[in-house]
Amino acid sequence: MESFHPFLIQRMQVRVLYHDHCFDGAASAAFFSRFIRGSVHPEAQFKYTGMAHRASQIFEDSLFDGDENAIVDFKFSNNPRLTWWFDHHQSAFLTPEDARLYEATKTERKMFDTTYKSCTRYISTMVKQKWGFSAPDLDDLVYWADIIDGAQYPDAKTAVDLGAPAMKLTLVIESSKGSDIVQKIIQYMQRMPLAEIIEQPDIQEVFKPLYERHLKSVDVIREHASEAGGVITFDLTGFDLEGYNKFVPYFLFPQGVYTVAVSPSTFRTKISVGSNPWAPVEPTHNLATICERYGGGGHARVGAISLEPGQVDEARKIAAEVAAELSA
Repeated sequence: MESFHPFLIQRMQVRVLYHDHCFDGAASAAFFSRFIRGSVHPEAQFKYTGMAHRASQIFEDSLFDGDENAIVDFKFSNNPRLTWWFDHHQSAFLTPEDARLYEATKTERKMFDTTYKSCTRYISTMVKQKWGFSAPDLDDLVYWADIIDGAQYPDAKTAVDLGAPAMKLTLVIESSKGSDIVQKIIQYMQRMPLAEIIEQPDIQEVFKPLYERHLKSVDVIREHASEAGGVITFDLTGFDLEGYNKFVPYFLFPQGVYTVAVSPSTFRTKISVGSNPWAPVEPTHNLATICERYGGGGHARVGAISLEPGQVDEARKIAAEVAAELSA
């Protein structure tokens, strides 16, 4: 009779692809992991991969190396090894063929709904309805994912001041280099309150210099942004301010309705397109639809376009076209 050794048991490996440098992306990964461990695979081991929107967006086969593979708060992949998918973006599919494939093969483990303000809320709602799973200790996480991803702050000053722990964590998640600190926060989110996470020494070490840079960014945008026809425009080329707080323009120019900004980074040149949640008039343009024409996407009220690194001149050209359309 063969001897049994408990340490030789192969544990379920779950790969989670999440929207990187996004509070809702991190929170979605954390909540999904709690659900899998609580209702599907109690002994699962998780590996995380942060996904960023790029000019040539692809899903390499090597990304799907788990026994089960999930994508949360990010675009659909047609890879046959994908077993779970939750998203809430209008621009959820890379191609029309992907959309047709999803419709033809969708299951209760692959779903999206654009009516949810956050993917975290969507996941928490669906897994409770379909699998009876709930995590009351994560209610605050779900609440803040809705506030942050849905831009449901009472005013621009609140969004810029970063008073709440969740808002401080958003700064760390959005502005830190690489994915290591975000994935550490994903682990913390599964077992700690947000107020406790931000006080962790390793998080404070990252937060403090980022907060100083945040204060600097307010001055830079104040000096270099302008507003015309309800559209706030600025170019952050050369300022190393990737991941700036997107509500700063509305704090500085409360009369603005839209923002169009160029911000280069090491892996892309980004055109950010947003709308003012506190605008004096109701925004009427669907920003995701506009961005999709240039290969980007997002939500009706916020979107982005990603070009290759170094394509600053092309980004400026696109930004000018979008700003002209929004101000017309």
